[in-house]
Parts: sequence; structure tokens; C-alpha cells
Amino acid sequence: MKEYEAFVIGGGPAGITACMYLLRAGVKIGWAEKFAPGGQVLNTELIENYPGFPEGIKGYELMAKMEKHLSSFEFDKFTDEVLEIEHAYKNNKVKLSSEEVKAKSVIICTGATHKKLGIPGEEELLGKGVSYCALCDGMFFKDQLVACIGGGNTALEESLYLSKLAKKVYLIHRRDQFRGYKVYQERVLNNPKIEVIYNSVVEEIKGKDKVEEILILNKETQSKTDLKVDGVFVFIGLAPNSYFIPKTMKVDERGFIITNNEMETNLPGIFAAGDVRSKTCRQVVTAVGDGAQAAHSAYLFLQKRD
Repeated sequence: MKEYEAFVIGGGPAGITACMYLLRAGVKIGWAEKFAPGGQVLNTELIENYPGFPEGIKGYELMAKMEKHLSSFEFDKFTDEVLEIEHAYKNNKVKLSSEEVKAKSVIICTGATHKKLGIPGEEELLGKGVSYCALCDGMFFKDQLVACIGGGNTALEESLYLSKLAKKVYLIHRRDQFRGYKVYQERVLNNPKIEVIYNSVVEEIKGKDKVEEILILNKETQSKTDLKVDGVFVFIGLAPNSYFIPKTMKVDERGFIITNNEMETNLPGIFAAGDVRSKTCRQVVTAVGDGAQAAHSAYLFLQKRD
């Protein structure tokens, strides 16, 4: 069984940063990422608020630059899924889908995935007009009618992106005002191709072989309306990718991992960074900061004499 001083799980901004800081400190690490490095950032068309890029930078370009930072170091990389972590002080066992490894410390950077609506038609029409990624699927709806559901930054940003491709974008939000940043709100409200539908929820997605229309409930009037669309993009929040963590690890009511400011969990030697941990601001820049802090804390933990 392979043994490491630190094992990093996840290849987004937090995971890559944690690896870089640990490698520069001379720590023997293993790194697991079941998909391509980059995480959710790969699905972001343009990042405009990352320091150092005043003109913005595409998500995949930023992640390629981050990953390149690791190219001069030698370490074990696992393109594999983590199934379980068994915690023991400086003797953690990480179960991957193909093998098991041991690590004195573990940093969890597995991020989060988009929540689903849980309504009729959503699962049945997934990939047939239902999507959770505008960058991935937007081109399929060029000059067509699409609906975006949500009211946070992601919903606003993705609606703006889709407006460049689609004939029209209906932005449906359950409240009477958005939660996203003002700069995005202004862009959405001033975009002639985006029609905002407030105080409404989608109750059903209809269609036989593809999305044909959605059933909208107005929460104020309780009236229901069928709206013809060719695609539905869902951006209603995130759920943590934390299914594999020890049962004794503390999480919040939504399942996000609770840490202190040093990225320490309640289990000594296990740290969490990025979107998987309980916090209020989930941005690339905060994930990078989390990853650096988690790596530093793990390094200090490894220096302890027991």
C-alpha cells in the first residue's frame, strides 16, 4: 500500500493550490482527481474578478495555467474516485475505486455540484434540453428559446452568456429580487434578449424526446402558465461533494464540511478547502486562499512531534 505525508483530493483551484504549496515545502503527496483538473471552473466561460487579469480570462485557460505550476514536480496522481476515508491519527486510509493508500494528512478539495430541481421531466429530459452548464451546452440552442432558473451570481452570469447564443432567455426566479452581485443584475436587466420572470417557480418540464415547454407557477397569484422553450438551464445552488468523508466529521445542515480559519476539521490531520467547506463566499480566489491555508496547516501538522 502506497503511503504519503499528505493526500489531496480534488483538482479544482483549492486542490491544485494545496498540491503546489505542499510540493514546494518538500512534502511527499498523492493527488486524486477523477476528472480533468479544473473542477467547476472549466464550465465558466469568462472569469472577470480574478486579480491579475483585468480583461478577464476563460476558465479553462486559468486552470491550465494553475496546473502548469505543478509540472516541474514529481508526485503520484490518481485519476480515480475516492470512495471512503478512514480516519486514524497520522494513519488515515483513503479508499479509491482501484486501490487504497495511507496518508498522515488529508486535504479534501472536492468542491460542489449543481443542485437539481427535483420536478417531473428533469431527469427524463436530462441531456435532451435540460442542462446545468451553459458553457457546455449553450451552442446547442443557438437562435432558440431557453429558460434559466435561479437568482444568484451563477444564474445571472450564465443567462448573460446564453443571451449571446439564444434567440431569447427567460430568467425565472422564485423571489422578487436577485441575490447576485449588482454588476450582474444591471447587465441582465439591461439586456434586451433576457426576460425576467420574478416570484415564480418551474413545476414541470414537458416534452417527449426533447424539452418542449415548462409549467410555471406564479407564487403571488397561484396562476400556472405553459411556456414554450427549447432548453432549460438550472442554477439553483450547490450541494457538496462530501459523500465519502468519515461519519464523525462535522458538517453543516447542508452537508458542507465545517472547518476553522486554518481549514482544520474536527478530525486531527484532515483539512478541507474550497467549495466543499461551509462558508459564504465561493469564488476561485477564495478557493485558492483556502488551498494555500490548508496546505500550510497540513505542513505544520506533519511537523508535530507526537
